[in-house]
Amino acid sequence: MKDQKEKNVNQDTIEGRNPVMEALKSERPINKLIVTKGKTEGPLNRIIAEAKKRQIPVQFVDRKKIDVMSTSDNHQGVIAYVAAYEYADLDQVLASVAAKGEKPYFIICDGISDPHNLGSILRTADATGAHGVIIPKRRAVGLTSIVAKTSAGAIEYVPVCRVSNLVRAIETLKENGAWIVGADMDGDRLHFEADMKGGIGIVVGAEGEGISRLVKEHCDFLVQIPMKGGVSSLNASVAASILMYEVVRQNHQ
Repeated sequence: MKDQKEKNVNQDTIEGRNPVMEALKSERPINKLIVTKGKTEGPLNRIIAEAKKRQIPVQFVDRKKIDVMSTSDNHQGVIAYVAAYEYADLDQVLASVAAKGEKPYFIICDGISDPHNLGSILRTADATGAHGVIIPKRRAVGLTSIVAKTSAGAIEYVPVCRVSNLVRAIETLKENGAWIVGADMDGDRLHFEADMKGGIGIVVGAEGEGISRLVKEHCDFLVQIPMKGGVSSLNASVAASILMYEVVRQNHQ
């Protein structure tokens, strides 16, 4: 892939105690912390201590002010102003995977627009040992503060490759030994009937629209998740989680 690392200029804050602590632990560049006055017990005390150890300025403000500054409405008394997130280069991530003698395992998000869904996907991707998440540059959410918050710190550990062409990214994964499986309501087999051992790329489509036609045509096979109730489809992040843990199950038998 030719996409270079690039910064998302819209993302300059991390909110919430766990995401901020994970950013500190991972030595992410942080410009300053904003902390609610009078809220310095327990986890916030540890965050403040870690910030001071790294010589990061800490500013204490009133609760009303931090509420106004928050974009996630769940700041838990702390906001970190950070350098913009950098997207990973797919070729570099794949080279790292090969250097470790592992088979590639990626999640491909086709037009996910809800930041909560992307954050949840990142969290499960980290829990299941995925090497990375691939998102498109257009018509999809990027790495925002809400994504960071929902990921509960996973955004610091899971490489996110933002590409201009998902089909080209899929072909690159295939060239590196990955089968591509798409989640689709009309899949030709149930998800637990598909072979998900070895190199794998899981494609999850946009909320309500599913996988786009062109991307679907480049999947090696499509799987459906059995639905027994009255609702005909699952939330994108829930569907992705089911498939990710099927990968874990099959590779640990």
